Amino acid sequence: MPGTHASDSLYHRLFAHPEMVADLLRGFLDPAMLAELDLDHLRRHNTKFTSRKGERRRSDVVWEIPTRNGDTLFVLLLLEFQSEVVEWMALRVDVYTGLLYQQLVHERKLKESDGLPPVLPIVLFNGEPRWNAATSLRSLIRLPAASSLWQFQPEMRYHVLDEGAYPREMLEKSPYVTAILFRMEHPVDPEAMVRAARDVSEWFTRHPDGPPVKQLFLELIQAGLARLKVNPLPTIPDDLQEVVIMLTARVEKWAKDYEQRGMQKGEQQGQAKLLLNLLQERFGMIPEAIQKQVTTAGLEEIDAWARRLFKADSLQAVFR
Repeated sequence: MPGTHASDSLYHRLFAHPEMVADLLRGFLDPAMLAELDLDHLRRHNTKFTSRKGERRRSDVVWEIPTRNGDTLFVLLLLEFQSEVVEWMALRVDVYTGLLYQQLVHERKLKESDGLPPVLPIVLFNGEPRWNAATSLRSLIRLPAASSLWQFQPEMRYHVLDEGAYPREMLEKSPYVTAILFRMEHPVDPEAMVRAARDVSEWFTRHPDGPPVKQLFLELIQAGLARLKVNPLPTIPDDLQEVVIMLTARVEKWAKDYEQRGMQKGEQQGQAKLLLNLLQERFGMIPEAIQKQVTTAGLEEIDAWARRLFKADSLQAVFR
């Protein structure tokens, strides 16, 4: 199922840079975990994970990070762009972790005495609604709580970074560029998108030696404005400062248009709900297909159906 936000290709290009991965971890991992990691020496690990169709999963990347005690941690970063939550993610993480361990044993000729390096699986989710899938494999296993079989069941957990779940105020105060990325992926209105564009421009001004991803943030701005349905959709200049100047000049009109669309949407939702209530009172249970037709219709269609309702002798006559 396609994602609702930036494409997996764009995210894959963003997080192909160690600076972006380090920024993400510094901004959204627990400080106690960060204290164990040497994020200045991340190294990309070449994985061989494949999908069910035999295709390599471009949206899953693995980074090898030295720890402060001289060991190595493998961060398994799964980038999810689906519009629905993946209920079996804990199982997928368990399978990918096993594949990673098999690859390490084979390529590095690990012996049993060497042991296995620790793994930190992170799911980065930019869809809707909020992530609510089980984060533990054991919670998916059906066994009575008192069963003696629990000692033989696998255990796997993953950490979720749900972009849309972070409070906007927290993201706006964050010094990390990935926090601005999260804001661009979930803009509440055109003004929020302009503020995010201004902040990312200032961030790159303060970090002239930062990761070479300015062009990718320009693509994020373009995608964010398209989701907000600004009209007309502008052509984004190649310079971030020019982008900010252009957006600032247009934001007032966009904000008014956005507010007007919100009022129209609210009126449409109210009229659709009223019509469905009247239909149910007249004809009983309304089929799901009809409910969807009404809730996605325009005001003119809803008005036409409402006028037919009082003369129609069947549900089919209303929607003839």
